[in-house]
Amino acid sequence: MSSNLYVGIDQDRDGGMTPAGTMIRDAWVFGVIPESETCAGWTSQRLQDLYEKVYTKWLPYGHLVSNLPPELRERHARIHGEAFARAKAMGWQAELGDDD
Repeated sequence: MSSNLYVGIDQDRDGGMTPAGTMIRDAWVFGVIPESETCAGWTSQRLQDLYEKVYTKWLPYGHLVSNLPPELRERHARIHGEAFARAKAMGWQAELGDDD
């Protein structure tokens, strides 16, 4: 984030494989925001508000993908799977570095 405005998941570092990117993809999974919403230009407060909504959506499932009903589990697999593939194609590596 620069100047307290988020660059958008499509412009985020590591192809959006950041905590903000994960939260935005989860917001897509639960239908909190449309999949077309990148959150570009959002303030940190607006992202915090989104995080709280997403956190609440996860509560009934214990924050576990395996507890999601089939429709949401499939949506999660699609959204996050596409993001992983896109990030890997951009050179992102899933291994943790010394700073992670």
